[in-house]
Formats: sequence, structure tokens, C-alpha cells
Amino acid sequence: MKRTAFTLIEILIVVILLGILAAIVVPQFADVSDEAAESAAQTDISTLNSQLQLWTNLNPNVARGADYAAMIALMTAANADGSAAVLTQAPTPPSGYTYSFDGTTFDYTAP
Repeated sequence: MKRTAFTLIEILIVVILLGILAAIVVPQFADVSDEAAESAAQTDISTLNSQLQLWTNLNPNVARGADYAAMIALMTAANADGSAAVLTQAPTPPSGYTYSFDGTTFDYTAP
């Protein structure tokens, strides 16, 4: 007798093996996504703090904003000498993250 199809047992074994592999691989992708969001937040804050130093040098007689929104508004406006703004737009935090300004530096809060 010539076999032309898989048996039910063979198919079940393949499905079980695929389920085990998926259970191992899927959580690793979730970690990569979290690491990417953390890295994006760190990069944004580093850029904001660098731009803050530039803004401070260009606007030595202008008081800093009291919070994140106020400081971003100052940094996206023209400088005191009439030159272009040091920041074209505020960065968008990754999902669940928040950006803040304490009067001295920018920082982020992770979920």
C-alpha cells in the first residue's frame, strides 16, 4: 500500500513543535520592542539637552521655561538675536513614556 498523505499523529507532532518554537520566540520580540522604545527616549533626551545648551548660549538673557511645554515653546521660537529656532518641533515620546523638564535638564519617565 502506497502512502500519499500525512497521518493525524504526524500533523499533531508538527503543530506541537511549532507551538513550542513560537512560545520561545515571541517573548524575545517583545523585549526588543521595549529596548527600542527605551533607546528612542534616550536619544530624544540627549538631543533635547544638547539643543538646550545651544539655546542657552544664543539666549543668555532669557529665562528658561518652568516646565517641558514652556521650554519647548521657547526652543521652537526664534532666538533673541533673530536667528532661527534651535528646535523645529518637539520630539514625540514612545508609547507610555513621558518627557519632562525640571528647569535645568530634560528627562524621561518609562512606563
